[in-house]
Amino acid sequence: MSDKKPAPARPARFPASLDSRSPISATQAPPLLRPQRLLHEAALDAARTVAPRGLGLDSAPVRHRMVQRLRADGVCCEPLLQAMGQVLRHEFVDSALAAQAYEDTSLPIGLSQTISKPSVVARMIEWLYLGENARGRGHLGRVLEIGTGCGYQAAVLAQLSTQVISVERLKALHELAARHLHRLQVPRCRLVYGDGMRGHPPNAPYDTIIAAAGGDDLPSAWLDQLAVGGRLVAPARSADGRGQVLVIVDRTPEGLHRRLGEAVQFVPLKSGTH
Repeated sequence: MSDKKPAPARPARFPASLDSRSPISATQAPPLLRPQRLLHEAALDAARTVAPRGLGLDSAPVRHRMVQRLRADGVCCEPLLQAMGQVLRHEFVDSALAAQAYEDTSLPIGLSQTISKPSVVARMIEWLYLGENARGRGHLGRVLEIGTGCGYQAAVLAQLSTQVISVERLKALHELAARHLHRLQVPRCRLVYGDGMRGHPPNAPYDTIIAAAGGDDLPSAWLDQLAVGGRLVAPARSADGRGQVLVIVDRTPEGLHRRLGEAVQFVPLKSGTH
């Protein structure tokens, strides 16, 4: 088994065959400051059971603009871009934040966790699509996702795979994601409440493994559960002092081959459940 650590890289281009705010005058009284007003309004928004309408959030053009930004930034995997254009990201965030859902920003989802930027989701999945099995089959096969969060990335992965097994260690987030995915009737996705550092042996091996939290290194359980021809993409601390970077690992018949991708910043990888 080999463990090679070459220089940082970026995803290669896909071949066409993959389908490709007026000052206040002296006579004016300053406005009354009401610092609690915004909090009050946010609380009212959060109490809604349906995401706000009339903002264009439920329209295809607003998602299309997000996809066009991703394409302009160099994402060129067409199946991935199509999937991100179909999944309703605003349905996975608090309604008070829904107007920001299609901006390239991470958003809080509770318990000090966030939903990743669309660009980060896209870049990680694009790396996955360049794995041997994915290139040969045109899909991600059986996927293990570590860190379900609110369920958005799982919903995107479900459009690109035969099955998604998604593990979440925080019970409240596991339940939140289950509600989102059930309401939106996302297929081929099974959620597991458990310790993601252990992976999920019952359904191993996996053609694809992706993680939304990073530690000092990759847990050995993840590597053990990666199929031959499979690819793993996860954040981990770089030995060269760059902080967190994406680590891309391929399993071949000869062993594991590792490379480094872009610098990233994810929440810390933790063990146990809560």
